[in-house]
This record gives sequence, structure tokens and C-alpha cells, in this order.
Amino acid sequence: MRESSESQASVSRSSVRHFISLDDLTDEELHAVAERGAEFADRAAGAERPLDGCVAGIYFAKTSTRTRTAFSAGAQRLGASIVAYGPGDLQTNTGETSEDTGRVFSRMLDVLVARTAGPQAEMRAWARQDRMSVINAMSAEEHPTQAIADLVTLLGQFGRVKGLRVLYLGEGNNTAVALALALSRYPGVELELRTPRGYGLAADVLESASKHAARCGASVRESHDLDDLPRDVDAIYTTRWQTTGTTKPDADWRERFAPFQVGARLWETSPDAVFLHDLPAHRGDEVTAEVLDGPRSIAFAQAENKMHSAMAVLEWCRGGVA
Repeated sequence: MRESSESQASVSRSSVRHFISLDDLTDEELHAVAERGAEFADRAAGAERPLDGCVAGIYFAKTSTRTRTAFSAGAQRLGASIVAYGPGDLQTNTGETSEDTGRVFSRMLDVLVARTAGPQAEMRAWARQDRMSVINAMSAEEHPTQAIADLVTLLGQFGRVKGLRVLYLGEGNNTAVALALALSRYPGVELELRTPRGYGLAADVLESASKHAARCGASVRESHDLDDLPRDVDAIYTTRWQTTGTTKPDADWRERFAPFQVGARLWETSPDAVFLHDLPAHRGDEVTAEVLDGPRSIAFAQAENKMHSAMAVLEWCRGGVA
């Protein structure tokens, strides 16, 4: 009996996957996770409970409404029990190393969902074990699970991601990073990013997204003005100007950002475009109320899809889907 238990444990551990950066996934894995999220959204995934008997740790060092609720509700819908941690709960506050924290977590949890808003290095440290999956629910560099929610939303709206044309306006923050790393993996996609000068995507992110795009037949372009905006795009996307856990280095940053506000004028040349926003939104800053609450906005359906995408990520990390 002991040999059988050890064999089962070995199989379970060998199937542990981490979801820390989209660049860690193959194209096929990314597509499969997004498509599985779309199945959950369509209620086509059945009533499976692949996380029965699993325990998920939900650790958020920064504020969250959608992502924390999405993973908590999603884990329970898949059959898992959850243990929640706040910013003051871990012994890393008293000097314990991230590696030691991860080793302890892995002996009690099956999956750890974490938002730190700090470097991904801490999550990489937690992932240095073979028992527990680690999921990045937002780090300073990237918000990968948001990108899965975005893909699920586009699949639900258009039935495809391939060939879509997307215009992003605003800061090149962790949501924009994930969007670029995701959309660049679909053939025919055209992603146009317009970001304030000094607030664009990091050079290494643009390089990575461009390599994906060249390989997959997509395009990713960034510029820092609003000249010659693309016409007839399928989706217009923005995020709030003050990202969780960050501050702007320039006192006049609002003046730089103001021209990038998403208003109704953008629909004059793209009348059929849908509007996307990762929320929370600040009406009157990055988007007008007319757009956010208007008929072309699918931002709140996008928010719901965070739960469906969280379920897909959780299932994938525990060995499900492709």
C-alpha cells in the first residue's frame, strides 16, 4: 500500500504546472487554456470537479475585487477548499525567506494563487518545489490571468481571436504587457498600442511580443502619439491610469495621459468596436462614462470572465486540458 501511495504522489507531483508568465506557456497551451475558459463561460464544460480534495491558498498582498473573488469562487466551483491570506499574515513580514515560505506552503497546499504587485522573482522562489502549483494573480511585471480573461471575452464576442484588430490606449502597465504577450500568439492579430511617452512597454516585452508575432503571423506596434489611429478595429481597450501598487515619477503625468482618454470620438472610425477595460474604472480619467456604460462596452462581461478564466488556469495547473 505504501508503494502505491508513493507512486500516486509521484504522478501527481509530475503534473504540477505553474502559471507565472505567459512566456512560460507554449502557443498550444495558451490557446487551450483560453478555449477552456470559454467553455466554462458557455457552461459547456460540464459539472466536473477536478479540484476535489485540493486545497488552494489565496494570497493577496494588494487590493483586489475581481481577481480575488474570481479565484476564490472558481476554486470552490471546481471542488477545492480555500485558505485566504492577507498582506499581514505571512512570516515573510518577520524575515522568513520566500523559498522557505514556498517550501512550507507546498507541504500543505496544492495550489497558491498570489498577487504581490512586486517582482515575479518571489513567485519563482515559491515555485522551486514539485508539489504545489503557483499562479501569478498579478505582479509588477505582468498580469497573465487578466490576459486569459481578455482572450475568453474575445472568444465569446467574436468566436475567435485569430485575425482581430485591437487598439489599446493608455499606460504600458502589467495588463498591457500580458495583452501583448497573449495576442501576439494568434495568427493575423493586429495589436496597436498608443502609450504616453515614458509610459510604454519595456523594451524586452516589446521584443518578446514582436518575436511571437513574427513567428505566428501577427503584428504588435507601439507609438506615443494619437496620429493616424487605425480604423475599423474590433476592440478598443484601456486600463485605469493608476495601477495598483505603483506611483508615477512625473508630477505632470495627468497632462501626459489626458489625450489618451477613451471617448466616443474613437467610435467615429470604428463604429462596430467593442470596449474592453480590466476594471476598476475611473470615469472621467481613462474613459468617459458614456463609453464605459454605453452599448459597445463589454467590460462587465469581461469581469465575469475572470472567474471562468481562473477556473481554466486552476484546472490546467493541476494537469487538466492540453
